[in-house]
Amino acid sequence: MRSETVLQVGLSVALIAGAISVASAANTPPSEASDKAVVLIPRGEFTMGSEHHSDEAKHQVVLDAYLIDKFETSNTRYKAFMNATGNAAPAYWDDPRLSKATQPVVGVSWTDASAFCKWEGKRLPTEAEWERAAKGPQGDNHYPWGHTLNQKKANYGQNVGHTTAVDSYPEGVSGFGVYNMSGNVFEWVEDWYDQKYYKESPALNPKGAEKGYNFANQGPVKALRGGSWLAPASSLHASHRFWNQPDNNSYGVGLGFRCAQSIDAKAGSDETIQAGQDAFIQALVAMGAEKNVEAMTSISKALAADPGNKEYQATRDLIKKSVKNK
Repeated sequence: MRSETVLQVGLSVALIAGAISVASAANTPPSEASDKAVVLIPRGEFTMGSEHHSDEAKHQVVLDAYLIDKFETSNTRYKAFMNATGNAAPAYWDDPRLSKATQPVVGVSWTDASAFCKWEGKRLPTEAEWERAAKGPQGDNHYPWGHTLNQKKANYGQNVGHTTAVDSYPEGVSGFGVYNMSGNVFEWVEDWYDQKYYKESPALNPKGAEKGYNFANQGPVKALRGGSWLAPASSLHASHRFWNQPDNNSYGVGLGFRCAQSIDAKAGSDETIQAGQDAFIQALVAMGAEKNVEAMTSISKALAADPGNKEYQATRDLIKKSVKNK
């Protein structure tokens, strides 16, 4: 029975839309297969925006369930795209600081990032989807891991001097288990960037402004999220917004992306239940191994899928008690 449980935790949670696997463990290394892992973000409400900048007006948003890549798109994945489509190499492709297989691809324009996601049967995430995945089940984290800046949880401010592997900083994952939502590389999202959009955004599944801000009369701009290895700490908070022209890679050494995918309402309901159950099992296994951080991450995912589940709530309380007693 124990071997079956461990096997279940090691397997993908589900197959959706052409056998896309959902990641089942927060610390899975990005092998050629797991590099493509996605995370289910269940339907829910969160606080979008912050009080830091005028273009980040706080407002409540409800999103239907969706999938988002667990990792930033790596050089390995982008190379496969180039080989299959004949797409040209991005800027800095041969830069030895940035070209390792497990590092995120950089120097990619919005146009090429969007083309890559379509090639994988996905799309770029909306700003709202990106921000919910970064803020976690609680829906209001300042950083993916909580509310306090921590150099050990993100790659920023030239502290390292280059990008790091897409599975780096496991202690800095969001509450949903998504890696490097702060630092490493800025990430393209689907939306046009408009400074005033947060003040007029719809509350349900916002898709972004109809047209982008024409920055310096150089053409409309698309939104970027997440900060980078070059950027200062002020760009790391989960609501921070930045922008660039869609065919411009002028922030090339720190400019990458990840993909997302829509799921229909019925599949979302079924997958949410299954994801909650699998996350609950992961929490139990982590508790048995006395890995309380992993256990708390997993039980948070379970509760995000089924907030009223008494068993999940009791397990969360046990983990908290175990952490407190250490």
